[in-house]
Amino acid sequence: MILAQSTGLQAAAWRPSVVADCTVVVPTYNEAENIGQLVPQILADPRCRVLVVDDASPDGTGDLVAALSRAEPRIGLLRRPGKLGLGTAYVAGFRQALAEGAEFIFEMDADFSHDPRYLTELRAAAEAGADLVIGSRYVPGGGTTDWGLLRRAISRGGNLYAGLILRLPVADATGGFRCYHRRVLERIDLGLVRSNGYAFQIEMAYRAHMAGFRISEVPIIFPDRRVGKSKMSRRIVVEALVNVWKLRLGLI
Repeated sequence: MILAQSTGLQAAAWRPSVVADCTVVVPTYNEAENIGQLVPQILADPRCRVLVVDDASPDGTGDLVAALSRAEPRIGLLRRPGKLGLGTAYVAGFRQALAEGAEFIFEMDADFSHDPRYLTELRAAAEAGADLVIGSRYVPGGGTTDWGLLRRAISRGGNLYAGLILRLPVADATGGFRCYHRRVLERIDLGLVRSNGYAFQIEMAYRAHMAGFRISEVPIIFPDRRVGKSKMSRRIVVEALVNVWKLRLGLI
């Protein structure tokens, strides 16, 4: 095991498994109650490895992952010096996964709102030819549970808003459970990505679409997080509303 550490967006390499050709990038901030259960479920597929991008979680999430990695070389840890945002966490993880040679690069939350059992279905769609596969709440067979009316309205409204303005051919542009073929992340200039909250998902889908990549959606059921607190905030919602128009006008 080689522990990856970082003071910014770059990290040293960790030793990949010889059979693993996919990397699951999991950003964390105070997810110690979840990450110890999540990682083994991801690694149940011998083709996968996990890269946790931890933003100096005060609850010890990074230290817990470091301990797990000492017994499992398919676990990588990228430590960052503070809470730098979801978008930059994924960009750092994507760069690391590309450098390590992953063919399929996943992103998912650490709180079990993204069920690891869907990883196989997302990968199957990518292997069938999709360049970007989104685990979708809003295609037939998908859905949400444990959500109040306000959260449902914000999520649905946000997707309709983004879809209409950007003319995206997807039902769940804000969905954060995804599988990218490496060619997508190699083509997109990650240095140009400006969104850092949940608007990051919209921006990445838009850039993939504009680059001519094939986007597919597979249905998932999305429950509320098991434990811990949501990272959603008013600032994140405002960023999404503004950045959709910036993308449409070519300002970012």
